[in-house]
Amino acid sequence: MKYSTKFMVALSGLAVMAGAASAEMVQVKGSDTIINLVQKEAEVYMQQNPGVKISVTGGGSGTGIAAMINKQCAIADSSRAINAKELEAATTNGVKPSRIVIAFDALSIIVNTGNPVKVLTKDQVGAIYRGEIKNWSEVGGSDMPINLYGRQSNSGTYGFLQEMVLKGNYSSKMNTMNGNSQIAEAVKADPSGIGYIGVGYAKQAAGVSILDINLSNGQPAVSPIDKPAVMSGKYPIARPLYQYVNGSPAGTVKAFIQFELSAEGQKIVEEEGFYEIPAEYKDANARFGL
Repeated sequence: MKYSTKFMVALSGLAVMAGAASAEMVQVKGSDTIINLVQKEAEVYMQQNPGVKISVTGGGSGTGIAAMINKQCAIADSSRAINAKELEAATTNGVKPSRIVIAFDALSIIVNTGNPVKVLTKDQVGAIYRGEIKNWSEVGGSDMPINLYGRQSNSGTYGFLQEMVLKGNYSSKMNTMNGNSQIAEAVKADPSGIGYIGVGYAKQAAGVSILDINLSNGQPAVSPIDKPAVMSGKYPIARPLYQYVNGSPAGTVKAFIQFELSAEGQKIVEEEGFYEIPAEYKDANARFGL
């Protein structure tokens, strides 16, 4: 039986559409700190697995966790641990959040390159962001007011710094920005500015200086880009970076996370400026067969 060329083209088009429709889609949402990293991981994974589609979007850790709880995404990226209120909401919705560590971060405090301040203590960072230290002269800098740049409240980084460093409320005068890149650009343009961003962004940011941080005066100050110091626990504002799933990961979700945790995936982590997973978190991931 013979068919017209138009008919054969139509059949070919239908086949392409059917193939596209059958491609599996994994939705990943959440942390803006690791959005570039996870997008890169997804890009490489999809190149190696043409039948899989992975969509990675940001919006903040809180947004991602909420989407996972509401079963609107398979993976929630988060730069902080899930909180009690979110766990309660998950239980109510029949969701069992499981936490996997995919990378390690040294949260970096940045200032304008014209700022002579090179070192702060962890407590000074907290006092600055609480609004108690208002002028750079109070920490060895020039006589000029400190302008604060930070994230919105749905950001995991906002919550992490508040819990681990501020141990109180942010100053009402802090300028809230949409992401790490916006904070870096704002500090670059402001001689009085200070900001906090993930180390993967800090390493790539131009026009800003990365401060060394110590626990208290008299102790050695440590840079967040000193990998051995970070991995040994000497840098005082380091954190794991998470992905949350409902229950134990399975199928394509598990396969993608396994790729992120593989030697190839961890190489991408380092290329994006973050750090590979320390041994203690590898042990924790192992309970899911990862």
